[in-house]
Amino acid sequence: MEKSIFEQMGGTYEMRGDYRLPCLALPAEKKPAGIWGQRHLRYIRQHRKALYTALWMGGRLNDYLTDIDQQAEEMFFQLVKDYARQQGITERLKAENQMEWVGRMNNCKAQAEEVIMAELICV
Repeated sequence: MEKSIFEQMGGTYEMRGDYRLPCLALPAEKKPAGIWGQRHLRYIRQHRKALYTALWMGGRLNDYLTDIDQQAEEMFFQLVKDYARQQGITERLKAENQMEWVGRMNNCKAQAEEVIMAELICV
């Protein structure tokens, strides 16, 4: 016995008037990627088109970007903490000279961002 075209295609269909329409469902809402995930998305769209297309077509793009974002966030906080310790930036400095503390912490953050961009985002 030969299968109908709908059985061959798989999935489920419902009748709407004279037409059979496939029953489609949207994927469940997922947590959007943060700033690091968005930066990596921009990079792979421009420079790694095959990777972007494979992830997008496979439905794994958001999970991939969320994972990159989480890794980058953890790396960022650890690097800032390490750089601050190496440069002797303490709570005492913060209490005594807030402007110097802010400037030095901003320097630590900029260094951490450069490392993350080079090692995790733009690869």
